[in-house]
Amino acid sequence: MELRTRALEVLRESDPDRKAEAATHLLAAARAWQRTPDASPDVTLNPALTLPTPADLPGRPARPRLVHPSKLPQRSPVSVEGRAALLHAICHIEFNAINLALDAVWRFPDMPAPFYLDWLQVAGEEALHFTLLRDHLATLGHAYGDFDAHNGLWIMTERTAHSVLARMALVPRTLEARGLDATPPIQTKLRQVGDTAAVAILDVILRDEVGHVAIGNRWFHWLCEREGIDPVTHYPELAQRHQAPLLRGPFNLPARRAAGFSEAELTALQAR
Repeated sequence: MELRTRALEVLRESDPDRKAEAATHLLAAARAWQRTPDASPDVTLNPALTLPTPADLPGRPARPRLVHPSKLPQRSPVSVEGRAALLHAICHIEFNAINLALDAVWRFPDMPAPFYLDWLQVAGEEALHFTLLRDHLATLGHAYGDFDAHNGLWIMTERTAHSVLARMALVPRTLEARGLDATPPIQTKLRQVGDTAAVAILDVILRDEVGHVAIGNRWFHWLCEREGIDPVTHYPELAQRHQAPLLRGPFNLPARRAAGFSEAELTALQAR
């Protein structure tokens, strides 16, 4: 198993449950190889490998139906149906996050080995998040695919397919970092309607997402340093060039600090 090749294979898997399971197994194989490479002779990592881009990316099921975000209804957790729709939206984000992490592994050659291992970790943890939400949806009488969803995360993945620097700037530390801001208010609403199980799942997701955004921050800053670019001034240029959404507050500043945003970056974020 070559890890980057296998990441592409898992990315192409269209069944959500099989994708999540395969991402979990891939992370386990990567961790075993990282600990004792000699004991895992069938597992390799080739950073220099350049893989052709398949036409069927990403692998995803026929449902949920993808629509423009403006077509999605409001998701109030007061009713069971509204709560299921809200959690389905988060479940869809986590499914897409598996794809985003796997795409970073296979797409960008010639990065240090820790880069690929970091994103395999993210893929495995996003698979756990998806599974937890999928199982909780079942207790509400629903399954992943029952509600419409949007394709915003993958659209930004396509826009940044040519540049690992743009990818690190605009996917983990922009789109995914929005979850750091959005999760605590959602938890408050779920707590008010007594869904403590969902609150606990979001605790796990928020904890892990701080780490995922930190990975994006670390590699964004590493790339900026390698290329002699100032990360604070270059970020808005990338955001404008690739049509990233304008981030609106309030921002979860403690979580963003824990995820590696500098004070200069947070000041610029709030100013924008």
